[in-house]
Amino acid sequence: MSVDTGQLRAWCDAHLPEMLAAIRTVVEEETPSGDKARLDAFATRLIDRYKAAGAEAACIANPTAGNHVSASVQPEGTPQAQPALFLCHYDTVWPVGALATHPFRIEAGKAYGPGIFDMQTSLIMVEFTLRAVRELGLTPPRPLHILVTSDEEVGSTTSRGHIEEAARAAAYVLVLESPLPGGVLKTARKGVGEFWLEITGRAAHAGVEPEKGIHAIEEAAHQILHLHTLNNPAEGTTVSVGVIEGGSASNVIPARVRMEVDTRAWTQFEADRVENAMRGLAPVLPGAQIAMRGGWNRPPLERSATHALYARARVIGAQMGLDLGEGSTGGGSDGNFTGALGIPTLDGLGAPGAGAHADHEHIEVDQLAERTALLVALWMEL
Repeated sequence: MSVDTGQLRAWCDAHLPEMLAAIRTVVEEETPSGDKARLDAFATRLIDRYKAAGAEAACIANPTAGNHVSASVQPEGTPQAQPALFLCHYDTVWPVGALATHPFRIEAGKAYGPGIFDMQTSLIMVEFTLRAVRELGLTPPRPLHILVTSDEEVGSTTSRGHIEEAARAAAYVLVLESPLPGGVLKTARKGVGEFWLEITGRAAHAGVEPEKGIHAIEEAAHQILHLHTLNNPAEGTTVSVGVIEGGSASNVIPARVRMEVDTRAWTQFEADRVENAMRGLAPVLPGAQIAMRGGWNRPPLERSATHALYARARVIGAQMGLDLGEGSTGGGSDGNFTGALGIPTLDGLGAPGAGAHADHEHIEVDQLAERTALLVALWMEL
């Protein structure tokens, strides 16, 4: 191994109190996805932090959501090497004011706070990765590109293009989302689809002349039963009608129904099967009409895009005394985009903890230094 892991771990251990103080700072700044003013202010401060740690950093202006942050480091002697890409987001699901009921605190070896696990701690891990490389005089074998986005929690609609552009130029992508329980890395994620169906019938008096109406709710019932036949438990594919709205009064044949459908799949083959079936939906009742919009907002992260990188990371971790397990999750991340492009991707490299989006959201303090050291070692060795 080209890096002295003992020296590296000692540096990270020595800086643990400073890391925790920095984590408290970013957690307490509060960055809900929809608050552009707060997001933009946070992005500016994050740029300053990364510059102070030795990176070139700048804002990617975003007129419709929070600004994104791009930072880079160009080690000496690596002008032609493809960069590593560290992928993060800084928006959280927590509203402003959540600190009043969920303050930052450290209890029994756990640090709590809104967004601390998903994924404000990762922003500080990146900062201290930069500092460790600089202060220990290390020379990584390739440049580093850091992309921190503002809208991952709401679908990455404004950042997807930037993510895919950065990934196409990268040798590999490390996604600093939270790991699975036990610090397990994520080597597969389901693709996520959102579809909206609108069924149009015809209104009529339900008691006087119901035969003149076209019952949109009855049509919706037929379609819901059909949609749920698209589930494939053996392949892990799920199709769920989660919201249905329709009708105007009990004595009126309903003329319109709106449905929201959540779809998830481990493979692109299954994602395509479901989408093709949904786009081929046909009404059962004469005269009824079906309109659909939406699609797969995140493609599946398949293990074919992660297994080789995971195997190498596992060896590097073992040399540091870490047993890096792998697992999968039904939720999506920005790593879904990069893996779908065929770029080697590894997810779940944030600090171990639990409770993403929940009242007990926390990180494990005693694992923060070793996971930061791992991030440095991966940049040095991959």
